[in-house]
Amino acid sequence: MTDAQETAADSPLRTTGGAPPDDVEPAPIPLLEPREGIPPVITDADALAEVIAAFGAGSGPVAVDAERASGYRYGQRAYLIQLRREGAGSALIDPVACPDLSKLSEALDGVEWVLHAATQDLPCLREIGMVPTSLFDTELAGRLAGFPRVGLGAMVENVLGFVLEKGHSAVDWSTRPLPEPWLRYAALDVELLVDLRDALEKELERQGKLEWARQEFDAIAAAPPAEPRKDPWRRTSGMHKVRRRRQMAVVRELWQVRDRIAQRRDVSPGKVLSDAAIVEAALALPPNVHALAALGGFGNRVGRRQLEQWQAAIDQARGLPEAELPQPGQPVTGPPPPRAWADKDPAAAARLSAARAGVSALAEELNMPQENLISPDTVRRVCWEPPQPGGTDAVATALAGYGARPWQVEQITPILVTALADET
Repeated sequence: MTDAQETAADSPLRTTGGAPPDDVEPAPIPLLEPREGIPPVITDADALAEVIAAFGAGSGPVAVDAERASGYRYGQRAYLIQLRREGAGSALIDPVACPDLSKLSEALDGVEWVLHAATQDLPCLREIGMVPTSLFDTELAGRLAGFPRVGLGAMVENVLGFVLEKGHSAVDWSTRPLPEPWLRYAALDVELLVDLRDALEKELERQGKLEWARQEFDAIAAAPPAEPRKDPWRRTSGMHKVRRRRQMAVVRELWQVRDRIAQRRDVSPGKVLSDAAIVEAALALPPNVHALAALGGFGNRVGRRQLEQWQAAIDQARGLPEAELPQPGQPVTGPPPPRAWADKDPAAAARLSAARAGVSALAEELNMPQENLISPDTVRRVCWEPPQPGGTDAVATALAGYGARPWQVEQITPILVTALADET
């Protein structure tokens, strides 16, 4: 680390909670090279064993990051893992060549992992055997501390005074070999992550929010893997244009065929067939290949054989009996959309309005986004079906039952008790 890097890394926050500083700050320093240079990419068992030993013997938290190939490959698997820990330096691991990193995870058992936007990386890390027992999420810490911009580059610049080059964030990380500029970018992403963690911890403690953050981090680390999404085809972009059940069936059939092809080829589904093309075909219901070829997304670049497979999916949907057509909407398991509350239950609508106003005011007072203060869905559920009998204990129990952390229960219970009492 250069003298300038050491000075900035050891300094207090350049901004606190996003507030403007009293004095003019020096210009941020471009961070151009990792302090020990670009580490070699680990691609074999012997080199991986050395990394595991080094990181297991290191001290303090470990910075962890993962690069995926979203938009290029099927799924969200990791194509590069970056690590940094005091006493071990930095490491770049190829999880394609080294697909089982469970031994590394074991070596780091009990060590705090520092990630930025942890919920984005944890699923792909879990796939290769890396599961933290404790973590610190610098993005979430920034939200709780009130920073208006919480991307890694913005946080490193505002908090530590360095500029990270972000030009390679959306490249195809499945490329082999990875170009040196990409590896430099990847190594720099974990270069100051622990320094950022330390500065944010101090800021959260100053604001009286450190225990809140720890509860949030513990909840992320303890959360089970997400359940597979039901009817993922319903999330096709432009789906709101599709009204008739027969057309929905076309979307479903085309989406499922596309997904199988994309998985087999290991490419992003959008590279096989665009969402816009799926929706256009559903609206048009083309009776044959000739009519299909005239639609956008199915033109000259689509071969006859491909057109026939898409037309076969459309014909499959066209021939389904009425009973097998998808329903217009997914089953509702919670309250109806808030816009319908005034007609369905005016008292509930009034409760929700009062609760939202109270949550908004408190979020502004605490200088954090409302959704981090309490899940909007939790507020809706409590307001739609208030706990009976009411009162502080009942509301607190209901909030905890919906997954609110203890600090959220403490902050939100008085607001909801007031809102429910005023309108019941």
